[in-house]
Formats: sequence, C-alpha cells, structure tokens
Amino acid sequence: MAEKSEPEKTGFVGGIVETVKTIFWALLIAGVFRTIFFQPFWIPSGSMKDTLLIGDFLFVNKMAYGYSYASCPSIRIPQIGLDLGADDFCGWAEDRDERLFGSDPERGDIVVFRHPVTGQDFIKRLIGLPGDRIQMREGLLYINDTPVEVADAEPFVETYAPQGPLGARPGCIGAVGAGAECVKERQVETLPNGVSHSILNIGPRATDNTGVFTVPADQFFFMGDNRDNSNDSRVAQNRGGVGFVDRKDIVGRADRVMFSSAGRSMFAFWTWRSDRFFKALD
Repeated sequence: MAEKSEPEKTGFVGGIVETVKTIFWALLIAGVFRTIFFQPFWIPSGSMKDTLLIGDFLFVNKMAYGYSYASCPSIRIPQIGLDLGADDFCGWAEDRDERLFGSDPERGDIVVFRHPVTGQDFIKRLIGLPGDRIQMREGLLYINDTPVEVADAEPFVETYAPQGPLGARPGCIGAVGAGAECVKERQVETLPNGVSHSILNIGPRATDNTGVFTVPADQFFFMGDNRDNSNDSRVAQNRGGVGFVDRKDIVGRADRVMFSSAGRSMFAFWTWRSDRFFKALD
C-alpha cells in the first residue's frame, strides 16, 4: 500500500510562505549580483557634468578593479531610517589593504568609491595616481609639474531650475533668474595618457589655485568634471572634502549610462532623456 504523502500547504498560510520564500531568494540573488558584479547608481548631483547629468542611472562594474570590503552592498533608505554601509556587512575586512583579483584604475577612469569619512558612495574622475604631483593654477590642472592640454569648446547651457529629486539648482556664470539660460564655460581636457573629457567652469573659485598634492602610495586623487561644483580631493577630509582615497575604498568603474531622467521621479516619462540611454562614458 502506497504511503500517503504529507498534505501540501495551501490557502492563505501557504501563499504567505511562498511569497516569503520568493522574496528571500530574490533578495539573495540581487545581493550576490550587486556584491560581485554590478552595483546600481543614481547620479544625485551635478559634480560630473556634462559627462554625467543629475538623474542618470548606471551600473558600476565591480569586476574592473577586484574586490575589497567596499564591494559589499550598502542599503540606505532615509524614509525609514535604514542606513547600512559596506562596513556594516564587511567591516571585518575594512583594515585589509589588498584587493581580491585586484588591479589599479587608470587615469581618466570614472570611479565610484566610498568617502573615506562618511562612507557614502561618490563618483569622480581619477586624476592622480600614487606618486603623482597634482596642482591647480588659475583653474588649469598640472600633473607632475606639467599643464594638461585644454581646448575651448561650445559653452554648456541648461535651464536655471530645480534638478532631480533633491531639487538643486545649477551654478551659472553670473546671476540668472528662474527659467533663464544657465551658461558654463566648457573645455576639453586631455590627460597625459590621452584620455579626453569635458570640464566646466563658471568663474574663479578657491580650488582654482592649490598647493601641490603629492599622492601617497596606495591612494588616489579624484576630481569632478564640473570643476567649480565638485567636492573632491582638492579639499582635505578634515575640511569636509574627500582628500586622498585609499585603494581599499574603491567600489568600481562606471562605463555606461543605462537610463536617464531629467525629472524628480523616474516615472515621469515625459522627462526621460532617451538620447542618453545606453550612452558610453568617456
């Protein structure tokens, strides 16, 4: 006589169990994917204009430079007070300088890294490698005492209005009113290894003239392409800036914009920038 099999869970309780199991496996798979391969990243500020615009969405390639504690995911949902960083998940490895399958980023790469003090994810362009001497003189970048090549380009023009979910307004040359054209000077900067990219300026700033930064071993120097609106390595950490960034704090490389929205919500389809979908980054 065949044995009776146990009755399967059905009804309301069974549905809840299956839903919980589905959510668990979905979160597990998403966590593994985000930890090992790619991390989603929204551009919240204008510090990398015009390469990256507020509202651009991209995946950060974590395989590009290998893995450290910073490769672990961070989960921040301010609405419910949830703030878990990579150090909360992988703090046991935070003091280790080596990277698994590691390789160094190249000058000119667009890199996501953990802020050395706050732990927040930042995205900037790599300017200085270990041992480099970096300086700004009258707004011109010098690397190892040699000025980089710059060429004038068409001005960057946008509307002076709140941008993105944070509603930040752009910086402009001179004072402009709401809805008016906001103009920035644009140049093409070419780094010593041949990487060329746009930089923006709106006028004299304290960070246009700096002392010489000698990049320590196992650290890197980053700057935003929107030079007059970027909190980066030109300002020391004890003054609220980024300062030098440790190799272990690097998360990955940004290669391509996947989606872009100029509105305050990604669901506002009339604000989508279709010309930026799947756009490769220089």
